[in-house]
Amino acid sequence: MFNSISRAFALTLAAGLSTGIGSGAAFLSKKENRLFLSVSLGFSAGVMIYVSMIEIFPKAQEDLCNVYGQSMGGALTALSFFAGMVLIAVLDRILPLEETPSEPQSSGLMKTGIYTALAISIHNFPEGIATFVSALQEPGVAIPVVAAIAIHNIPEGIAVSVPIYQATGSRARAFFYSFLSGMAEPVGAFLGWLLLRPLLAGPALGYLFAAVAGIMVFLSFDELLPAAGAYGSRNSSACGMTAGMAVMAVSLLLLAAP
Repeated sequence: MFNSISRAFALTLAAGLSTGIGSGAAFLSKKENRLFLSVSLGFSAGVMIYVSMIEIFPKAQEDLCNVYGQSMGGALTALSFFAGMVLIAVLDRILPLEETPSEPQSSGLMKTGIYTALAISIHNFPEGIATFVSALQEPGVAIPVVAAIAIHNIPEGIAVSVPIYQATGSRARAFFYSFLSGMAEPVGAFLGWLLLRPLLAGPALGYLFAAVAGIMVFLSFDELLPAAGAYGSRNSSACGMTAGMAVMAVSLLLLAAP
């Protein structure tokens, strides 16, 4: 039993660490490369919007409808989705960040990166529980599932690292925040297995997923896409957004493959 738990945790850790691969995108860019920044921010928005509306929101609605029925479950999903938007809007007003008057754009990018890391960490926490349980129960099937989740996490690492690197010029800080967001996956697995599994049964995960979807969509439209347009053109940010959606679509198809 100990060996199976260790193997499941190791696989979950590997999936979480894949965000660090995405953060390597920050190392390939120059700080003054505005086109790269515009495309990358658009890419990040595409990742956030697509995964929110195609994966997270439907999963939340399914969970809540199974508990409360179609009508009430759908209403609670929508309510939780907009509650997530309200939460991130409030955080936008009160979150203390370093702000240099001579570099307002850098300050805004730093805030974008931190918000993105927060949203992805919340998303990765329950995903880590699901990965861990899957690996524990079906170790023979777990490896392709974890590989697909790892691919799924790479663009999330890009979403975190690029704005932070462009704001600070520090590859170490970009990697650090990306690494932390990825570590939410094994942390979620560990705490969920030891402490929180009874509390996360039933509708709790549905509420959480719906709120995270709202956070990601609000962040994309309030922070990522405006910044992408400011640093480049609408065309470059739109191309980046489309690429981000396409990458997430492929990763989700791999995740769903038998």
